[in-house]
Amino acid sequence: MDPAIVFGQVLRALRKEAGLTQEQLGFNAHVERKFISLIELGHNQPTVRVIFKLAEALGTTPSNIMNLVENSLNSQKK
Repeated sequence: MDPAIVFGQVLRALRKEAGLTQEQLGFNAHVERKFISLIELGHNQPTVRVIFKLAEALGTTPSNIMNLVENSLNSQKK
């Protein structure tokens, strides 16, 4: 599966786990809600700077987000 799609799925899961709407996450990470939506759909890919902002807004680390993406991709290969 495409890593951009998996990143979006992971971001959506973390956002929902944090109890945030796309609007709230966008506000907290200083990005537009539409951009959050496009990331979650796998249409846009965030920059490293945005990944750090998203992680902070979600109360996690960029490495945790990327580990979740990597683990999801690896489990889909099996």
